[in-house]
Amino acid sequence: MPARPPRTALAVAAVALLAASATACGDTGGLRGAGTTPTAVSPARLWPDLRPASSPAYPYDVATRATVKGVAVPGDDIRGVDPVDVVEAEIAAHPGDYGSKGAFHGTVDRMRDCRPGGNRDRCPLLKPYYRDLTGDGRADLTLGFRLYPTNQTAVRVYTVEGHRLVQVLADNDAIIGVELAGRALIERSPADISGYEYRTTWVWDPGQRAMAFSRDEYLHTGGGRHSRKPSPAPSPSVAPSASPSPSLSSPPAPSLSPSSSASPR
Repeated sequence: MPARPPRTALAVAAVALLAASATACGDTGGLRGAGTTPTAVSPARLWPDLRPASSPAYPYDVATRATVKGVAVPGDDIRGVDPVDVVEAEIAAHPGDYGSKGAFHGTVDRMRDCRPGGNRDRCPLLKPYYRDLTGDGRADLTLGFRLYPTNQTAVRVYTVEGHRLVQVLADNDAIIGVELAGRALIERSPADISGYEYRTTWVWDPGQRAMAFSRDEYLHTGGGRHSRKPSPAPSPSVAPSASPSPSLSSPPAPSLSPSSSASPR
């Protein structure tokens, strides 16, 4: 292997090359002023005598954590858990949401088509994804399923703790797409103005041992104008409610009546 040139020799060669280039361009290489430096302005605190609020303006679940009952985890490997069993366990645990008069009652009938012999086109369960979101070195389960008859999609994340399946994220929204970026989950939802969308980020919080609400953004995504008909508003999170990464995207939503409940943005 040839010897590495001394750093001083490399520096001299670089200076000579730069000088030759500057001469060829008729530039002496002298310093040039960048103009007047703007004066730094500190943030102005408005209404310093305003009485602080003693409670939040509205409730918002920043994290959800619940043990899933009735679903075993063979060998503590979450890949051995049947996603259909997981969704059916949620349905059984929340009859108010999934009962005959519940907002998502249409999901119950369609779940039968997720079993062998059923019509897969009617199954509301989306493809499951496995990735370590909790940082324990083991894969976690990210599920999505449609909430009929609304246009919403349920997004859930599960991990395994103490030989039990634990739900660490539960959110319902009108979904454009879902992305996994590192240990974060990002939901994209339609805004009420065309050309804009909401992006909500959930990240693993070791203190709460759950995926916690981290950021809610209102982003411009392209040209558009004010829509005449606002898009259906998302419902609140249910509480018992990125190298490029795979995304969870729900299929195009059919024309269905929106849910009557809405979550604050």
